[in-house]
Amino acid sequence: MNNIPVKGYFLNRRESCNEHSHDVYITSWDGRPVYHVHPFSGVTSYDDGHVHQYAGVTEPAPTGVPHVHRYFTMTSVNQGHTHVIQGVTGPAIDIPGGGHIHYFEGVTTVNGRRPHTHHYKGGTGKDS
Repeated sequence: MNNIPVKGYFLNRRESCNEHSHDVYITSWDGRPVYHVHPFSGVTSYDDGHVHQYAGVTEPAPTGVPHVHRYFTMTSVNQGHTHVIQGVTGPAIDIPGGGHIHYFEGVTTVNGRRPHTHHYKGGTGKDS
């Protein structure tokens, strides 16, 4: 049998029952970091007579540990301009059946013939 090196950490659970338990978080498997990303997409708020669509993939973050993701993308071109969307998601939210999502929201950069911004918010897709 071959040994596979695994790195991670344990956290003690603080439960009121008499059982002693831990949460196990694995951060690398066989020398490779364990990371994942999420797709995200949406439509901005209606401002200055139009909306923009956006889509992207979050930056990688460790799998199985409490985490957030940074994200960055450009909006679609509408009325001759784009906006930048960037920020940091909220913490992981477990979903039924396994996996998790993250919520995000913010305000685009200023752009346009008449300078303006758009608001955006949404949830990422399931981790992959």
